[in-house]
Amino acid sequence: MSKSIYFLVFLLSFGWTTKGLAQDRYAVFFKFKPQKEYSLASPSKFLTTRAIQRRVREKFAVDSLDIPVTAAYLQGISAYSQELLYVSKWLNAAVVVTDAAGKKNMEALPFVQKVEWVAKGFIAKTGNRTVPEISQKPTKNQKWAIEESYREAAAYDFQNDLLGIPAMHQAGFTGKGITVAVFDSGFPGLEKATPFAHVFTNKRIVGQLNVVRPWIKEVFRDHEHGTQVASLILANQAGTLVAGAHQAQVIFAITEDVATEYPIEELNWVRAAEYADSLGVDIINSSLGYLDFDEPSLTYTTAQLDGKTTYVTRGATLAAKRGILVVNSVGNYGSAGSSSLVAPADAQGILAVGSVNASSVVSTFSSRGPTADGRIKPELVAFGQNPVLIRGSGQVSAAAGTSFSAPQLTALAAGLWEAKPEWTKDELLTNLIKSGTQYATPDQNLGYGIPNFRSAYYGALLGLNEEVESGSSIYPNPLRSESLHIRFGKELRVTLQILDGSGRRVVEQVEERNAIQEPFVFNLSDLPAGIYFLQLLDGKEIAYKKLIKL
Repeated sequence: MSKSIYFLVFLLSFGWTTKGLAQDRYAVFFKFKPQKEYSLASPSKFLTTRAIQRRVREKFAVDSLDIPVTAAYLQGISAYSQELLYVSKWLNAAVVVTDAAGKKNMEALPFVQKVEWVAKGFIAKTGNRTVPEISQKPTKNQKWAIEESYREAAAYDFQNDLLGIPAMHQAGFTGKGITVAVFDSGFPGLEKATPFAHVFTNKRIVGQLNVVRPWIKEVFRDHEHGTQVASLILANQAGTLVAGAHQAQVIFAITEDVATEYPIEELNWVRAAEYADSLGVDIINSSLGYLDFDEPSLTYTTAQLDGKTTYVTRGATLAAKRGILVVNSVGNYGSAGSSSLVAPADAQGILAVGSVNASSVVSTFSSRGPTADGRIKPELVAFGQNPVLIRGSGQVSAAAGTSFSAPQLTALAAGLWEAKPEWTKDELLTNLIKSGTQYATPDQNLGYGIPNFRSAYYGALLGLNEEVESGSSIYPNPLRSESLHIRFGKELRVTLQILDGSGRRVVEQVEERNAIQEPFVFNLSDLPAGIYFLQLLDGKEIAYKKLIKL
């Protein structure tokens, strides 16, 4: 991703040696995946239980891409590389440090398909960014924050209200049980800032991965863009910022190198996706995008943003097929006009997110579709024009960019998936899209519009046939008397929860019956007139109903 951050010292700060200057980074792609140790018949040897369970839920069979890269191949290229940085099983590739001669030798190996140059130079293991960072004015290529106008932030109510986050919280859904991965440039200060203290106190960090410098085991360092993004998912401090999914579990991954812009960062992204998958991730938030590079000849054309060409788009598609919801910023190239996307926002089966201003009008910087093959992008939008967020210093502030609209939808999706754990990834995505303010008339500026928890959660209920849904029924409906009869389940005890139109729980009652042939009877004489949503639970089954009280 192009940078708005530059460094006072370049070569010295990265600890490059004279030998290191002759070394570049290359991706070595292998032809095959012969295996003696691993078999598709025994996936537990290379996938975690959560990763396998997600594939079962999604009805997606474990395939050869899930099997690790052949160890003998890695050994075979070791003689021609200075260092193996990491391996990608989805791409069947290794990222190594070598020179032109090493590249040529590896290309001659019978099991190597191709070797591609992916980045100039190499950050030596002794390299450690300690030089002060300097903020510059946004360049024409900047994709993160069009305005990093740090100021005393206004109340965060507006950005939350727009998506129905208060109703989601009132209904009891805060992302609990959902694992979210955040891919970014670093998370400095996050481990010290008060709004994130609960993440550490409650041990909600599932994993950390620094793909840029794999030998460093923690991620609370480098550029604070990741901290800002994460705050819109995880922060929980009343009066400062209460984000939508503050009870979610989280995986942090540094995939973005802010000093340069080379294709290796796309491979970094794929490596992080594999790691997150292995830990059972549910949602990936990626406020990142790739279009132009430090080597101008590598810049993508509009035709290449077709959902299948770039490495990062292919990685996002593979993650989506495995039941992971990928939420990605659509990009900040809106001033370029139509078809101003960045990769992997062009991927199919993911959620590309644009930005609107306080008037719900598309932000001028927000990238537009369509994709090269004519699909609508973004799918959805949120308030990205200076939402309240938390800086690495722990201070409340604001910044503008689609980087900051995407995590708000990640938080909404996490709460909704907690509420509807039976949904597949595609069902979750579909219901989010159906809740959009312009679902019936989508366009390339706002996609399907601004989603909302109430519409996504209750939308399916509005069309239910109340008398014959799943063998359960409530009557009379509309209710004019004080007694509501409910036929539901095969247990003798049931819990009834009644929520009003804002998602606030107004009634919770437990009733028993003598036989399963009898209905449950609830006295609702104190329930005011209105339209309500009912949730029935008996320990084995759950059902939802709509009730009109006259």
